[in-house]
Amino acid sequence: MENILMLIAATMILVSIPGPNVALIVANSLQDGLRSGLVTVFGTTCGVAIQLALVVLGMAAVIEVAADFLQWIKWGGVLYLLWLGVKTWRLPASDLDAIQAQPAVFWRACIVAATNPKTLLFNAAFLPQFVGSSATTLQFAFIAVVFLVVLMLGDLLWALFANAARPLLHKAAGVRNRMTGAFLILAGIGLALSRRV
Repeated sequence: MENILMLIAATMILVSIPGPNVALIVANSLQDGLRSGLVTVFGTTCGVAIQLALVVLGMAAVIEVAADFLQWIKWGGVLYLLWLGVKTWRLPASDLDAIQAQPAVFWRACIVAATNPKTLLFNAAFLPQFVGSSATTLQFAFIAVVFLVVLMLGDLLWALFANAARPLLHKAAGVRNRMTGAFLILAGIGLALSRRV
């Protein structure tokens, strides 16, 4: 039980430090509202879940071999986020009430989260610290689920926070577009800076 509490505390600290996933969640929440932010959270959660499944199944070594392929996917994601950020930055002011959530948000978020090699290697090194050396796959999976749930709850708070800031930006759509664009660009930069360690 002590290990679980330590895991929860450590994960809460991790989720409070914005990375590419959080930047994408905040950007989508600011631009398209809470629904889009929540869809982004579920997308990033699924991406992290894919990584955790690989770690739990002992696939981190296989991913290490395939990391060159992941690098190409990652750089495609970086270019896409940067392009999207610049495009959003340059958008004319628009009425928040007229904005509709984009269906591609979930998949974009899932891909950004799943193809970040830094988080994959981090998770492969981080999670085993909370299980004993004789832990079963089931025990390791339980630790991964706890980690994922805390991560998702923290990301939901980021989406709620960004959505709460939307009314302040309601009358300043140009500023909102620049903030959203900046967060998308930051997400791209964060993904670009995540490297194999």
